[in-house]
Amino acid sequence: MSYHYHNETIIKNLAEDMVFVFGSNMAGTHAGGAAKIALQHFGATRGVGRGWAGQSFAIPTMNEHLQQMPLSQIEYYIDDFKIYVKNHAQTIFFITAVGCGVAGYKVEEIAPMFKGIAHNVIFPESFRPFVEKTLPKINQHFLKQVIDPQLILASEPEQVLETLHLTAAERSLATILLNTPMFPVDSNGRERDFEIQDILHTLNNKIPRFIANDATALPVGGVILALLELYRINEQDFVDVYLGQREISAPSAANHAKK
Repeated sequence: MSYHYHNETIIKNLAEDMVFVFGSNMAGTHAGGAAKIALQHFGATRGVGRGWAGQSFAIPTMNEHLQQMPLSQIEYYIDDFKIYVKNHAQTIFFITAVGCGVAGYKVEEIAPMFKGIAHNVIFPESFRPFVEKTLPKINQHFLKQVIDPQLILASEPEQVLETLHLTAAERSLATILLNTPMFPVDSNGRERDFEIQDILHTLNNKIPRFIANDATALPVGGVILALLELYRINEQDFVDVYLGQREISAPSAANHAKK
């Protein structure tokens, strides 16, 4: 059974059996983005930054000081929401791009947390690759085109992607990888330089003339790290695919199980 999706346009009314789900801060200020819409049109209450109110449901993505929460804490609140959805099977939950507006996270960081939720929800279209098995296999053809400094360092990589011979699913995956922050810091503000350098050292030892040790190396390594983490694979897996020895299927729900 597939999920339903909406096109992410602004809405101001829903059927009576539907609830508007939005990202909030713990102070419940509801001053912008989907939170403001929830306040104005769906019964959200000032000062209530978590849970049900009126025809809305708040999932905290920022703390009471209006600072971005770490992803692990947001996942805790999303897990609570999953239980709420399961226990309210007659209600349809209209989910906005929680955490991807004012809170500043990427869709690829938030959407996988909703994987496995009950089907009485409507997701934003941008969540589709992460809550269904729509990510493609990775193969040599894909890696040779996407792990390319000219693409990764381009000022407008989306335009470069349009010129590559990729399927729609592969182009979606490439966009995810290019937009996942890893270098100079990841989405949690952690420096990943040493980790990236270790990956590049391993790959350069296994793949002849893989990547020059210059200014392009770390940004390229950051994209590779994003791929390894998304598909839950290691450097040897990457080498096997890059050399055309195997393909690797999209990660299953188990791959995205809570750590």
